[in-house]
Amino acid sequence: MKPSPGGGPSTAPETAEKRGPVFEEPSPVGASYIWLMVFAQFGVYMAFITPIAISLTIRVEEIAPGHEEYLGYVTGAGAFVSMIKGPLVGALSDRTRSRFGRRRPFLVGGMAVGVPALFVMAWAPDIITLGLGWCLTQLGWGAVLNTLLASQADRLPHSQRGKVAGLCGFSTMAAPVLGVVIAGGLVDHSLLLFLVPGLIGVIAVTSFVWFVPEDDSRGLMFAEPLTVRSIALKYVFSPRRNPDFAWNWLSKFIFMFGVTFNTTYTVFFFASRLDVTVKEVAGTIAVLSAGSVAATALGAVGGGLLSDRLGRRRILVMVAALLFTSGAVTMALSSAVPMLFAGSLLCSLGNGAFSSVDQALALDVLPDRGTDAGRYMGVIGFAATVPQALAPLAAPLFLAVGAGGEKNYTLLYLVAAAFTVLGGLTVLRVRSVR
Repeated sequence: MKPSPGGGPSTAPETAEKRGPVFEEPSPVGASYIWLMVFAQFGVYMAFITPIAISLTIRVEEIAPGHEEYLGYVTGAGAFVSMIKGPLVGALSDRTRSRFGRRRPFLVGGMAVGVPALFVMAWAPDIITLGLGWCLTQLGWGAVLNTLLASQADRLPHSQRGKVAGLCGFSTMAAPVLGVVIAGGLVDHSLLLFLVPGLIGVIAVTSFVWFVPEDDSRGLMFAEPLTVRSIALKYVFSPRRNPDFAWNWLSKFIFMFGVTFNTTYTVFFFASRLDVTVKEVAGTIAVLSAGSVAATALGAVGGGLLSDRLGRRRILVMVAALLFTSGAVTMALSSAVPMLFAGSLLCSLGNGAFSSVDQALALDVLPDRGTDAGRYMGVIGFAATVPQALAPLAAPLFLAVGAGGEKNYTLLYLVAAAFTVLGGLTVLRVRSVR
């Protein structure tokens, strides 16, 4: 099979039988594809993770002062929408017939939904409207992210998965950090608070769409049409038939519960520990975020490259989880800026390493890559979106335990640490990948 210009396999009509396009290990991709992918993911995370990091917190405080729990409700609702959307978008893109290919229409369509959603959040007069805007943001920009991940599954050979995952992992961690820095100077301008990161997202994804060619997919043939039942089945998989994929999924699921407990209330946590208001802590968070860039880069790029070089993924995932756990414990037990910063930087280092090595591991164990790559990448997305939906709803229960009217952030961050170390241990059950 001759590789396409972008480095992925070409799919001719005669190979698209009942199982759709046949997958063969692709040739290595060029530098242009890698850096355009990195930039595109950076832009997506700027557009729709920056709100989680700070913009939504500021808007919740403006709309409903003193009701931090509303932030959990808003982010939880958005994560639920993202969870429902993932496998559906993946399955549809797997089967899309267009002269622009299978993936690019969903990149453009996702932006068409995601950009207006940023305006909705910026101008929301109440929490319900803010939540609606966040749900639309997750739907649009989340579809773009799912499609970019499906493109990696289509095009990356085993030897480049760690490297690309590391670079993308760094970009996706650095993007909200830069977003927080930008937002720190825009706290009094609600529209710009959302629109500036969104504009960067549009430029980045448009560059990928424009410069990364994709094969014409109009000739693809599928013997079995999509039905309501077949679409519903795209949301599940057989752990018995794909045990390593299942263990990798479960590891990410547990780890992301801990990460979400840790990150959702970061601004409120720092404000509480430093005894300042949410707006006053924005500058401190911006300084911390700048330092997190270096820690995330070291973890993501270093972890990804090392996993390719050593040919080992599982142990590096475990090490990454332990780093994050140590950071969460440090934060939980600290009340001064130096130790809070140290704990947060350890979390950034661990999260960066986990994101890159776990992503490479997921691509290694991905089932049915030639026919259902988008669908399974959407299922993997469940491992992140379900915790993002449930953890913010559960967090207020921990915050209310024995705190005498105050929020019990110590317990919340210790619970986060417990989840992340358990997630690291779980990945050791994978057998087909070292």
